[in-house]
Amino acid sequence: MTIKKATLHDLDQITELFDLYRQFYKQESDTAGAKEFLKQRILNKESVIFAAFDENEAVGFVQLYPSFSSVNMQRSWILNDLYVKKHARGKKLGEKLIKQSIEFAKEHDAKGILLETAEDNHPAQSLYEKMGFKKENHYFYYFSL
Repeated sequence: MTIKKATLHDLDQITELFDLYRQFYKQESDTAGAKEFLKQRILNKESVIFAAFDENEAVGFVQLYPSFSSVNMQRSWILNDLYVKKHARGKKLGEKLIKQSIEFAKEHDAKGILLETAEDNHPAQSLYEKMGFKKENHYFYYFSL
């Protein structure tokens, strides 16, 4: 199992993972849209994607988006997407992808990594807490269109 930063060369394989990830969140499959979305993120350097490969098959990925802390005057990262194919689960790939993300953030002197997950996604919550993430209880998050 190897983990590497995804490039345009990996686009077809990470597109499949990204489409499966979106379907997990009850979205319709849209391979063409997913491919274009990821292509633009990579070309415009708007995200960092790490992909896990078993032999030549991409079996998991994590996508980080940059953000900044004005108060701390530092970059931070948003761990927005994490997915592992069903047949590859149970091999600690989620942990390995998160560890890679943490190492990447440290190497780039980031303040930290922020993530969110659904209130009922207990497996993800357990994983994040196991990996050292702390639930934030001091801030409220608001969303508007």
